[in-house]
Amino acid sequence: MPQLNPAPWFAILIFSWLIFLTFLPPKVLAHTFPNELTTQSTESPNTQAWNWPWS
Repeated sequence: MPQLNPAPWFAILIFSWLIFLTFLPPKVLAHTFPNELTTQSTESPNTQAWNWPWS
C-alpha cells in the first residue's frame, strides 16, 4: 500500500508548505485598508448641564 510509505507524502507536504510560506505572506501583507486610521484627541469634550424646563 503506497499510503504507508512516508517518503513521497512527506516530501509533498514539505514542498507544499514551502510554496505556501513563500508566496502567500507577501500577497496577504500587500493588502491595505481603504480608510486611514485617525487617532482620537486626548481633550475631553466640552459638556454642559442640561436645563430641564420641567424640573
